[in-house]
Amino acid sequence: MTSMASSVHLLLLFVVLSGSASARFPPEAWTSLEGDEVVPVTVTNVTFPGTKWVVLIAGSSDYGNYRHQNVASVVVLALELREKTSEADVCHAYQILKRGGLKDENIIVFMYDDIAFDRENPRPGVIINSPNGSDVYHGVPKDYTGKHVTAHNFFAVILGNNRSALTGGSGKVVDSGPNDHIFIYYTDHGGPGILGMPTPPFLVARDLINVLKKKNSTGTCKSLVFYLEACESGSIFEGLLLEGMNIYVTIASNANESSWGTYCPGDHIKVRTLNNNSAEGSHVMQYGDIGLSQAHFSPYIGANGTYTFVDPSEDYLWSTSKAIDQRDVDLIHFWVKYEKSPEGSLRKVEARRQIVEALSHRMHVDGSVKLIGDVLFGIMKSDEILNTVRPTGQPLIDDWDCLKGMVRTFETHCGSLSQHGMKHMRSFANICNAGIKKDQMDVASAQVCVSIPSERYSSLENGFSV
Repeated sequence: MTSMASSVHLLLLFVVLSGSASARFPPEAWTSLEGDEVVPVTVTNVTFPGTKWVVLIAGSSDYGNYRHQNVASVVVLALELREKTSEADVCHAYQILKRGGLKDENIIVFMYDDIAFDRENPRPGVIINSPNGSDVYHGVPKDYTGKHVTAHNFFAVILGNNRSALTGGSGKVVDSGPNDHIFIYYTDHGGPGILGMPTPPFLVARDLINVLKKKNSTGTCKSLVFYLEACESGSIFEGLLLEGMNIYVTIASNANESSWGTYCPGDHIKVRTLNNNSAEGSHVMQYGDIGLSQAHFSPYIGANGTYTFVDPSEDYLWSTSKAIDQRDVDLIHFWVKYEKSPEGSLRKVEARRQIVEALSHRMHVDGSVKLIGDVLFGIMKSDEILNTVRPTGQPLIDDWDCLKGMVRTFETHCGSLSQHGMKHMRSFANICNAGIKKDQMDVASAQVCVSIPSERYSSLENGFSV
């Protein structure tokens, strides 16, 4: 694992994916790579044997996560992450790949598909990836949508050798051969050791690593590049992804930090801060076979066109003056909705209810985890144990089954973690690392949580997170 401060390759990947004549990057990133001089770079096309396969997945739902489903814009992925939903990112990515010459039969899209016609969308049937941008939703294949956007289907698609393992969807899989190249882009909320999914359970790090190992063992691809955009995304690979499998991973934040962005309420723009020197930016990292970062990206995203990198010093999108934790984006979305709604309108009442519910659930989850820690370890030691970060190079936890058991026990008594509660996965891991048994956790959780949240935050009604 290495930091990207000294590597231009992630930046090249972002821009090549953007498919624009010139893509903009933060001047700090260029400075760290070229000294004090910002240098335009042109990447020319190179032809490679083998088939290009792409899997695009937005691991969330709801209009508040608009940016994720905009996967069709893998390029601006790092440049213009909207506050709306991950569908926008996924859709934009698709359009870029199509311009690169990839065929629909080799592009597999996972998106809940609930924002284009959401009543909050001011342009029904349209998804954009930048203010006043053009539609990126049209023509996007809907391979796996709604309840079929699951970790189980995602794994089955990657492996590609057992369509009977799929549940619903188009049935399209990565049916790759030994000379083929695979690119996977995953955008969603995350937490230590997990990635979100619109339909539970969440994706667990160990399970993903096992799938990647299995894919490698079958000899059905020449190389695989994985780009992951989520909070604590480094924890998915830290101490788990081995070298020598021809797999290269680049992520938006290290194992211990949230994924930060710049939010402009008027434009619904959320911008990833890429430079490692920003006090309000997450650290882009890389794992696996770092040597693959030296290769051309044409084998993964197509080769129709030439891409130029220019100085973005005048681009207002890179201002970090309004950088916020990605986990607070939903609250800002609700607040803007409340502020813009007419007094006395049902829309304003609904927005207020959403704010109150979200804040109440946050307080419930945060307070419950802390109190459980106090019961298990005592008030004096609880915070230190729950917040312990293992040394770099070690995985979040050794016993992943224990982690799943602890989370299920908590959710049985206290309700769903939800997107906000993902941040507490480290606490549950540390409870396991400290040697606490499931029956001890059961007693502590029952003592702290005397009632179970209903409806939206009920794990019994909606399923467990892991």
